[in-house]
Amino acid sequence: MSDSIRHAGGSDIEAIAPLFDAYRQFYSQPADLALARGFLQDRITREESVLLLAERNGVAVGFTQLFPMFSSVRAARIWVLNDLYVAAGVRRGGVARRLLDTSAQFARADGAARIVLETACDNTAARALYRAAGWLEEDSQWYALSLGPRAE
Repeated sequence: MSDSIRHAGGSDIEAIAPLFDAYRQFYSQPADLALARGFLQDRITREESVLLLAERNGVAVGFTQLFPMFSSVRAARIWVLNDLYVAAGVRRGGVARRLLDTSAQFARADGAARIVLETACDNTAARALYRAAGWLEEDSQWYALSLGPRAE
């Protein structure tokens, strides 16, 4: 079994889109492969995110998507690991952990001050993974304001 993680580009959209669509469905969004494909294509074309693709024997099995953000207080870049998904059939095989580690390596090499992520409080499996990978749960509280039908 051969696993690899690499930066994804436009030619990888067709492989990642079904995973991204499944990821969105996990968060109670309706299936919409065209929407998933278009969103990813826009992010890559506009260079608004970094996609890391996990492959097993040449088949896409997971991804992370990172977005740049900046800290005014630190006067530095921060990367937001916004999306992490591993196909159901390969979970608990170390793919998610390798994606996390590769994301952190990327952010470190980019000179970022930190990398952050958010997950639901009841996502106990993900929270255990993050803690095992050395991520810390912070005391800060996020707030959100919905701005329309697509906003969360």
